Amino acid sequence: MDFFDRQDQARRNTKKLVVYFVLAVACIIAAVYLACVLIFAGAAGYHHQGRAVELALWNSDIFFYSAMGTLAVIVCGSAYQISALSGGGSVVAESLGGRLIEPGSAKPLERKLLNIVEEMSIASGVPMPKVYVMDGESGINAFAAGHAPSDAAVAVTRGCIETLNRDELQGVIGHEFSHILNGDMRLNLRLMGIIFGIICLATIGRILLRTRGRKNPLPLLGLALIVIGGLGVFFGRLIQAAVSRQREFLADASSVQFTRNPGGLSHALQKIGAVGSKMESEHAADACHMFFGNGMSSSLFEAFATHPPLEARIRAIDPTWDGKFPKAAAIEANEESRKLKAETGSEFQLSQFQLSAFAGRRPAATVVRAQTVLPSLGQPTPLHLRYAEEMRNSFPENITAATRDPAGAAALIYALLLSEDETMRASQLDGLAKQGGENIRARVVALLPDVTPIATRVRLPLVNLVVPALRQMPPREYPEFTRTLKWLVESDGQIDLFEFVLQKILQRNLAAHFTPRRPPVAQFYTLKPLLPDAAMLFSALANTSSADDAEVAKAFQTGAPYLRAQEGGLTLLPREQCGLAQIDAALNRLALAVPQIKRNLLEASVRIVGADGVIQEREAELLRAIADSLDCPIPPFVETEDNSETQQT
Repeated sequence: MDFFDRQDQARRNTKKLVVYFVLAVACIIAAVYLACVLIFAGAAGYHHQGRAVELALWNSDIFFYSAMGTLAVIVCGSAYQISALSGGGSVVAESLGGRLIEPGSAKPLERKLLNIVEEMSIASGVPMPKVYVMDGESGINAFAAGHAPSDAAVAVTRGCIETLNRDELQGVIGHEFSHILNGDMRLNLRLMGIIFGIICLATIGRILLRTRGRKNPLPLLGLALIVIGGLGVFFGRLIQAAVSRQREFLADASSVQFTRNPGGLSHALQKIGAVGSKMESEHAADACHMFFGNGMSSSLFEAFATHPPLEARIRAIDPTWDGKFPKAAAIEANEESRKLKAETGSEFQLSQFQLSAFAGRRPAATVVRAQTVLPSLGQPTPLHLRYAEEMRNSFPENITAATRDPAGAAALIYALLLSEDETMRASQLDGLAKQGGENIRARVVALLPDVTPIATRVRLPLVNLVVPALRQMPPREYPEFTRTLKWLVESDGQIDLFEFVLQKILQRNLAAHFTPRRPPVAQFYTLKPLLPDAAMLFSALANTSSADDAEVAKAFQTGAPYLRAQEGGLTLLPREQCGLAQIDAALNRLALAVPQIKRNLLEASVRIVGADGVIQEREAELLRAIADSLDCPIPPFVETEDNSETQQT
């Protein structure tokens, strides 16, 4: 099962969720109707001073009003909660008591967590998510939430970062990144909204229970609704269990595959067996299907638990486990913080990658086997993780500091965009001083000596790393930042590919934060309406691959069949019709396709840029921009030890 299969499985689970929801609502409507019939029949008998009143089990009027009322409560409740969650993962994290960790935090435990998340982000190609810590939670737990990678948040409990060592915490974060990559987050948020609607009846019941009057049947109806609300909770937990249990096994397996360290995740689960993972937040029940470990008290009905048994999860990772959990007393809550080293470049010796990334020379073209690219989507390997660790530790201190501060992050982006021509660069710096003041100019100038020699392949991961700091800028400064960015990109009279890609990444990851909007949903289930957009994209890729018309046509024809279009052929467009604005418009529409169409789009794209057996850095940048636009993150292209070939594994 590859990345797109898991995305499709998540989409099918959403359909399954709708079926379960309809069945639950039908049962609840039947229960409400029956309660109304009995209560109003009793009330009628009371009004007739004890005389017998005929009890009819079917009353169309009562059924209509009770059904409409129940539907209105459930649907409106679900719609309200889903709308409230449209702000993404940060809304969920904050509702559970999460505190956003500032990108520049120097606290050892928080720095350890941030470093691990940064490494996972680089290795997987996922934009750096917001990171939260739930200070009031002493159990070991974590979750990832959001609609898409661009608005994702990862949150861990205080007990998680205090009790787990680096390998164990890395296993937990790998598990949560798997949920991001597998498309589980959107499903989980929809599940939260649906369950909220189902249990709203109990709230209505409590309101009715407070009404007064000797002959008023509403308090009895309120009591019935509270009982039925309990039935709603039962159905909610049943739905949570049906949807989430297998996804937890899959996320565990993906984390182990990612880190190639089953001991880290296994020991984290064993420590949960010793100290627990219970969540104290009053909203924990609504999100219990999202947690790394079971966030609720042990259930009497294990069949309805949202997580597989802890023992089963450990044995799936480590079949040799002896079945014994460590004793809680033997786990020192702060074991890692006492021996934690400051996570700087001292942890690693400079590798060949690090030396070449900042050596001021442009590396040779990247050779990639096209057939190995798609399997790596959503499945980063230990090689990618090691690459990410070394990359993060190779950045000069000046650049590292800039990635953790909003003003420094903005200056770093501006520095990456400055022209190589000295005259034009001087003019751009003067313009920056006019746009943002002398302070921003001074920051950019201070960064230039370290920014100039950065290898091209390092620039996009670096852009992704500054996103959390840019999100911390005051909202009133965001329009000014976007205006300055636009001016700087256009200041030399042309927009090159890197500038386009950079703008695209920042727009996707910042616009949703500063101007919240309803998350997009899949709109295209067939290729036919997207064929002109696919032709535009493939033509742009082919024209990027070579200046020779024959080679361009060959590249286009190599990749086009992999779109598997049955509705008609694709036409290669001339170079002058493949402007960046046209590419941007095409990508915006293609992003609304279902996962299997995206699979074909990316496979065809990879075949086009790899038609000559070589992916140039210019082609790689465009390919990563396409993948990012489609919410299909591509891990970095990693060089092999002997540099004989580059593989995407």
